Amino acid sequence: MDRNYSKIDRLITSIDDALRITTGEAPAPFRQNPAGDLAPAELDEKDRRHVAGLMRINHTGEICAQALYAGQAATAHHDETREAMRLAAEEEIDHLSWCEDRLKELDSQPSLLNPFWYAGSFAIGAIAGIAGDDWSLGFVRETENQVEAHLEDHIERLPEGDVRSQAILDQMKTDEARHAEMAEEAGARELPPPIRRAMTFTANIMKSLAYRI
Repeated sequence: MDRNYSKIDRLITSIDDALRITTGEAPAPFRQNPAGDLAPAELDEKDRRHVAGLMRINHTGEICAQALYAGQAATAHHDETREAMRLAAEEEIDHLSWCEDRLKELDSQPSLLNPFWYAGSFAIGAIAGIAGDDWSLGFVRETENQVEAHLEDHIERLPEGDVRSQAILDQMKTDEARHAEMAEEAGARELPPPIRRAMTFTANIMKSLAYRI
């Protein structure tokens, strides 16, 4: 028998997810890692640390995405919106796992600040959901548009020959564009410029810290 979960049930589930995602290994991906059997590049120490910093940023971004979707799903007004958030979050789990795999290959680790970023992103997602599904979807669209842009920047900044990192980021970029289109088609509202600027400012702080810590 299917169970109808209350908002309290969903909140408890979200807390459990947060603990598992930020303190343990990423959940198993639904899709194969796009890096597949591609040969790893020969990176010197400087390039290895640089690529690890970029992949740590992307891993943290996926932690934030999981939190945002969880917060939005917990406070969504309609089941259709909640289901859309769940489906998008499943693809973000793939991204989280792929980034974690690449960090291990680079002999590096995720950001130590991930629990902090998860908590903040969940709160933002929950507030967006409370504001209304159209606002929540608008937040998804703007977030994915900004993520797509920074992924393109990271692809351009990869050392020549690092095809494993590029394959992962290319697939992530494709998925993020589709999530933005999904939100648009579902009725996303255009966010005011001050909110978009605040999102960019916050993202830049996250990227600066995650690259190093």
